[in-house]
Amino acid sequence: MSYLEYNVKSVPTGLRKILFLNWPLALLLTAVASVGFLMLYSVAGGSFSPWAAPQMKRFVAGFILMVGIAMVPVWFWRNMAGVAYGVSVLLLLAVALFGAVGMGAQRWIDLGFMRLQPSELMKITLVMFLAFYYDWLPMKKTSRPVWVLIPVMIILLPVLLVLRQPDLGTAILLLAAGGSMMFFAGVHWGYFTAVIAAGVGLITAVFQSRGTTWQLLKDYQFSRIDTFLDPGSDPLGNGYQITQSKIALGSGGWTGRGYMQGTQSQLNFIPEKHTDFIFTTLAEEFGFIGAISLLGLYALIILFCVSIAVSNRDRFSALLTLGISTTFFLFFAVNMSMVMGLAPIVGVPLPLVSYGGSAMLVLMLAFGLVQSAHIHNPR
Repeated sequence: MSYLEYNVKSVPTGLRKILFLNWPLALLLTAVASVGFLMLYSVAGGSFSPWAAPQMKRFVAGFILMVGIAMVPVWFWRNMAGVAYGVSVLLLLAVALFGAVGMGAQRWIDLGFMRLQPSELMKITLVMFLAFYYDWLPMKKTSRPVWVLIPVMIILLPVLLVLRQPDLGTAILLLAAGGSMMFFAGVHWGYFTAVIAAGVGLITAVFQSRGTTWQLLKDYQFSRIDTFLDPGSDPLGNGYQITQSKIALGSGGWTGRGYMQGTQSQLNFIPEKHTDFIFTTLAEEFGFIGAISLLGLYALIILFCVSIAVSNRDRFSALLTLGISTTFFLFFAVNMSMVMGLAPIVGVPLPLVSYGGSAMLVLMLAFGLVQSAHIHNPR
């Protein structure tokens, strides 16, 4: 035993776990959240209220939550995966029965001190449960039809409940995260080819049905597709959000207009500037350099998570970490694509930057699971 190993082993267990935390990952999360604090301060016109101050408190609470979850052995989270998934499904059912309504959608449960959005929690518990399932399932059974059908049903149940709210963006994220978990677990590529082919066929059928007696979408839904493909066709209606977003992105140039100097955000041309469209404010005020810097921070977080997964000897821990990193990637990839006009506007927040309590706490919970997998990796 080396001198360093002896000294580490002589440290009390709780403190030793603190030392084994992946501190570079924790610092990267703090850096991204700090970008969010700066932007929330800016969009409020140079004030910590109403967005920056609550977001800071939530991040501190989330960081403490992350460390607390990291201290618990990962086998405990494996055993709790089914319970966590079941509770999330029950919460989604509760939303359908007596959830709070906001902006035409029924997505929240009002707890008094905060509004809980169970669909955010489901993004993580779904990954947990699928990681547990594939850790339990022998590898030789992974691609057999009956054992493929079970995870498909596990994924579709929350997707249908979320679509009912309605929340298309979260439903797409759940489908993508669930499909990624099946891919990481080793399900045969033929299933994915069949799903992609069916998706292409469905999209083709939707467009071919327009104007016929068997039209698959309503006229207003086709109108939204037209606006996505050509926002200029309705610049003051459905195309207003993406048009203003593109103006803000383009006006930032290479270095931006300067902190708190963005005209689109400061003059309230950008809708939802503190949530879904906060990236446009960043790009307008700090330009391409600021935007690519944030993207670089996100990429480093993904890199550290993948490194933890690849080096982990425990199958559940590796799948859990890969699933969480994929979910995190989908968050910022969909949001950035949306505000740049590369994807339809579906209401997905920018992780750790957009204002929101449920999303912040759930993400920190997720990274607590990643830290737990890292700390308790057999050494």
